[in-house]
Amino acid sequence: MNAPVLPVAHSEWIKLKSLRSSLVSLIVVFTATVAITALVFAAVGRAEADNADAEPLFDAFYALNFGQIAAISFGTTAVSSEYTGGALRISLAAVPRRGLFYAAKMAVVGGLALLVGLATSFGTFLTGQAFLGEYAIGLGHSGAVRACVGGGVYLALMALLAAGLTAVLRSGVAVLSILIPFTLIVSFVVGDVASGVAGFLPDQAGQQVLHEAPSGTLGPWAGLAVCAAWAVAALVAGWWAVRRRDA
Repeated sequence: MNAPVLPVAHSEWIKLKSLRSSLVSLIVVFTATVAITALVFAAVGRAEADNADAEPLFDAFYALNFGQIAAISFGTTAVSSEYTGGALRISLAAVPRRGLFYAAKMAVVGGLALLVGLATSFGTFLTGQAFLGEYAIGLGHSGAVRACVGGGVYLALMALLAAGLTAVLRSGVAVLSILIPFTLIVSFVVGDVASGVAGFLPDQAGQQVLHEAPSGTLGPWAGLAVCAAWAVAALVAGWWAVRRRDA
């Protein structure tokens, strides 16, 4: 029997909200990012804003570097739970159409990540500015709304990238071992050459949308599109793995 799309998506939402690790990761995306922003901007925000090299808009989203780790964890745990204790066999017994099952799961993961990502991005921006006094910029600043919206989309894309890779590798530990060092270490190492090949890495490209005037090869929306292409590639690979491999 063909299962309707909405009931399948609803069942995936029920499964997801009952999975404590995924729910905690999703909450941490917002709380950790906003909390780190408040701590950093309260301590050194005005001093850094007075720096000649300061980039007010991009600096406002400093804590998104930590929020993206929680977003990656959310996408990973939301899918890796299917590969423990034979859960995938139960899910496919309820929804035999693997494509429908996979699409519903990724739609729920992406939708939740986008909602929380947007709240996180706007909350981070506004929280940081509250500590800057005369150095504060508002949503009327050039590129500010675009950066807030783009930051939320970026967090959702990183969650989907992790979710797709988890479906391919069937191991949350493996995906976290790849993506977290990649975003925390590799990006900082290659950050100075972002105008070259490194600028097309998912995090480097996606974060171009946070800059008021991106200096690399990619513009703000083009960079986000490159990040989206990475996420789509991971999702397609995950779809193939779910359809072709034994449960």
